[in-house]
Amino acid sequence: MGREVHDIFVIGGGINGCGIARDAAGRGYSVALAEMNDFASGTSSGATKLIHGGLRYLEHYEFRLVRESLMEREVLWTMAPHIIWPLRFVLPYHKGGIRPAWMIRLGLFLYDHLGGRKLLPPTAVLDLRSDPAGKPLKSLFAKAFEYSDGWVDDARMVVLNARDAADRGALVMPRTEVVSARRDDGLWVVETKNKVTGASGTHFARMLVNAAGPWVDQVIRSAFGQNEARHVRLVQGSHIVVRKKFEGPRAYFFQNPDNRIIFAIPYEEDFTLIGTTDRDFEADPKDVHISEEETTYLCNAASEYFKEPVRREDIVWTYSAIRPLFDDGASKAQEATRDYVLKLDEGHGGPLLNVFGGKLTTYRRLAEHALEKIGAAIGEKGKPWTAASHLPGGDFPPQGYETEVGKLKAGYPFLEDRHVRRLVRRYGTRSKMILGKAVKTEDLGIRFGGDLYEAEVRYLINHEWAMSADDVLWRRTKDGLRLNKEERKSLEEYMAALPARMMAG
Repeated sequence: MGREVHDIFVIGGGINGCGIARDAAGRGYSVALAEMNDFASGTSSGATKLIHGGLRYLEHYEFRLVRESLMEREVLWTMAPHIIWPLRFVLPYHKGGIRPAWMIRLGLFLYDHLGGRKLLPPTAVLDLRSDPAGKPLKSLFAKAFEYSDGWVDDARMVVLNARDAADRGALVMPRTEVVSARRDDGLWVVETKNKVTGASGTHFARMLVNAAGPWVDQVIRSAFGQNEARHVRLVQGSHIVVRKKFEGPRAYFFQNPDNRIIFAIPYEEDFTLIGTTDRDFEADPKDVHISEEETTYLCNAASEYFKEPVRREDIVWTYSAIRPLFDDGASKAQEATRDYVLKLDEGHGGPLLNVFGGKLTTYRRLAEHALEKIGAAIGEKGKPWTAASHLPGGDFPPQGYETEVGKLKAGYPFLEDRHVRRLVRRYGTRSKMILGKAVKTEDLGIRFGGDLYEAEVRYLINHEWAMSADDVLWRRTKDGLRLNKEERKSLEEYMAALPARMMAG
């Protein structure tokens, strides 16, 4: 029996790795992907969760990146209207601020007209003395600019790309570490180890894609022996989540005296998300956590705008992640490019594609550009297809969320409205796969807390590779914000008691 040879082996289960695997599998390539931890356990779940053009990138003349990002907003919204939705951002202004009004107006004019906006409403000017958006802000701010961008459940976007890649034939291996990768007789020989079962594996591929995010240089150094590899600049971004600071569906864009910006965003109905910070990071990315300095910075920066100060005791959760920015030599972390760079190494034998940088908004285009390089290296298969596709559960119109809520409520009238809305936000049309033939709440099994039931947990284990309580509570959902310590422990015990073979994904 001959050995199986994949066309492509992808290292990394963040948004870039999963996006490339999905695109490649959909074109007919044979694909394998290994992620050493859970999907989106690094950078891809630690973002500010925006699908945005990057208004501040205009200051650094990154017009190509901004245009591509602006054009992608509605493409991604149409692909996944359950986990992506439009958001209006309010940018308060006062005389003597960091940026003059003419500069903001020019930036927003470009933002409106650089490309791609069809469904999103245009920029507006607000009188904060009469507009509800001014209510939570200090009286210093009488005027604001308002513009459109989008918001995404980032970790769900990653796992849905992985799910779709697997549905299209890719071999998807979470919790699988790449121990070594070497070229041999024109192929890549990749040795792996499953961190749950301890099982070793040997995989063969015509091409290797290194999409390891913050670990991309580590992979180059350890797997390929290039000890001097240094292509990415690691920048730490941290966020705090506090009890809801304002009513209404709009978000805020705050400009700080140090020329940095932060966002305050409605989060999970009952909370406000505030971030992000920008500071260089030199340690191991796995050890990242918010610092005292960053916590103080975010509280103080938001308190400059809100009437009611943001205090440490308001914080209910924090998260921190490393952005692996391509090292372009910029002097400040916030000035380093957010653009992506793809470098093809033909070498002797199988080609290698290293992926540096990138952001949530441009992941699909990054994957298309990666496939161009893959096609040039090992031969083209298929055509670009993802722009007109849907991620699992997203097969309804971009403005059809309320209609889907109505359909699900009609089919399962025993569910509370809040529960229905949350299910559609997470799973879209796949919500029915969770609810099945249930006709009463008891049919959903054990209630772990809030509206998290056994039926949903089972779905996440069977279809989305969830293995631990953290996978469920902080990446597949954000129910960790609602469950207390005892309820979280109950879920941990439930999942620990399940057969290991079921939990191996």
